[in-house]
Amino acid sequence: MHAVKTVLAWGLWLWIALVIAGALWWAPPLTGFVGGGESSRIVFFHVPMAWNAFVAFIIAGVASAMYLKGRAPRRDAAAKAAVELGLVFGVLATVSGSIWARIEWGAFWNWDPRQTTIVLALLFYAAYLALRAAVADHETRRRLAAGYAVLGLVVAPFLFFIAPRIAAFSLHPEPVINTEGEVKMDPAVLAVLVSGSTAFTALFFWVHSLQCRLAAVARRNGLEA
Repeated sequence: MHAVKTVLAWGLWLWIALVIAGALWWAPPLTGFVGGGESSRIVFFHVPMAWNAFVAFIIAGVASAMYLKGRAPRRDAAAKAAVELGLVFGVLATVSGSIWARIEWGAFWNWDPRQTTIVLALLFYAAYLALRAAVADHETRRRLAAGYAVLGLVVAPFLFFIAPRIAAFSLHPEPVINTEGEVKMDPAVLAVLVSGSTAFTALFFWVHSLQCRLAAVARRNGLEA
């Protein structure tokens, strides 16, 4: 079993390396961007980071709902780990997006709806960790945190998908799937984008499982955070 896990881990790192290589050298630059479109290569990293932040926050909400149903501490630990990883991915998405904005729009921050809503999501889930840190009793902390994360099942989809689309303006380029419901993108670009999103999602689940295992060890030793 250990050998299988080792092979899978190395396979994942090779997969990510190939995605990076494809993003930098194989996929053609997109049209309509400054500098011949080279800045568009940030999209291959920015989009997977934002996607995984959303996935992490949804998993946190689902795990929290399962905790409220069965009161299993491992569900609470899974939710906490997911929020922590979601914040990491969300910060990476924000930073990469800001770098791209500086190149394309002339400033790191432009009050674009997508910039604003992802920061609001980060603040919402940072408050989740602050709530956990403010409550000493284990059971009370788990219950309050779980209720907060379940609320995120509504907040996260709204901030990531609904609010940016109902905003009065947006500087962001047209989404991958446009208003006609068709994918209008070079096949190589689409292949790298989908592969990258899938690879980083696999990375998320791998690191999340490691965090959950570490949390289980901490609980057995009375060191629960």
